[in-house]
Amino acid sequence: MPVPTTTLPSGDELPVVGKGTYELEGETVQEPVEIALESGYTHVDTAEGYMNEAALGEVLAEHDREDLLLTSKVLPKHLNYESVIETAKQTLADLGTDYLDLYLIHWPNPAISVRETMDAMATLKAEGLVRNVGVSNFSRYQLSAAQHVADVPIAVNQIEFNPYFQRTELVEYCQDNDIVVEAAAPIARGEVLSDPTLQELGEKYDKTPVQVALRWAVEKDIVVLPRSTSRSHIEENVDLFDFELDDDEHARIDDLDRGEPSYDDRARSWDDEVWGMAE
Repeated sequence: MPVPTTTLPSGDELPVVGKGTYELEGETVQEPVEIALESGYTHVDTAEGYMNEAALGEVLAEHDREDLLLTSKVLPKHLNYESVIETAKQTLADLGTDYLDLYLIHWPNPAISVRETMDAMATLKAEGLVRNVGVSNFSRYQLSAAQHVADVPIAVNQIEFNPYFQRTELVEYCQDNDIVVEAAAPIARGEVLSDPTLQELGEKYDKTPVQVALRWAVEKDIVVLPRSTSRSHIEENVDLFDFELDDDEHARIDDLDRGEPSYDDRARSWDDEVWGMAE
């Protein structure tokens, strides 16, 4: 069954399930992505910071580019104008493609003007190197500011979202502004596997707890980006479209919200090299 899609501002169709590649560095990305492409995925999500784009490009070279939707992200230390342009061109070279379907600011960086970054994103789009631009890990406040200074539509906000961290106000803001929400860590880095509610619903529908969590998100009009490495899990993660959760089941999963992130802790250290802010 083809994966359903949602429409981006450019008119491009974004599949609602994508292959996440976080922590699949170098050649470790190749087999999982090949399995995913064999299993019906056409949406692949990577990033400069994942350190796998050149290896990923070798896999993508064996497939028809027009059948794929490719996303990458620029690190926060590279958000000044020239660095955004240079990083995007390096990503294109590594992936072996002439354009990205979607290019995201990976994290906001308070040391660099978001106006400068969005100007670079607009240039990339005008030159045809990027078809859609977006952000990742932006709060509602940060997203509103970026919208205010952007000359191109912000198509996507990729954020941590899962049954334990639902961020209702941020999701509503995005959807009210026609910004697609993509769920990074849609199973809370594996934490939901043992959840009794998800296990019970999985038994009812003959699905895994992960499939229930992913289906719940998709039914909320959220794009999911699970990162699995085994063939069975990769195939299961896209097998979501032969069952539906009812309102009561949605409410039960909604009630699992703990407001606790598995990775997006805003009180982070700013000394990591990715920010370019260390002394």
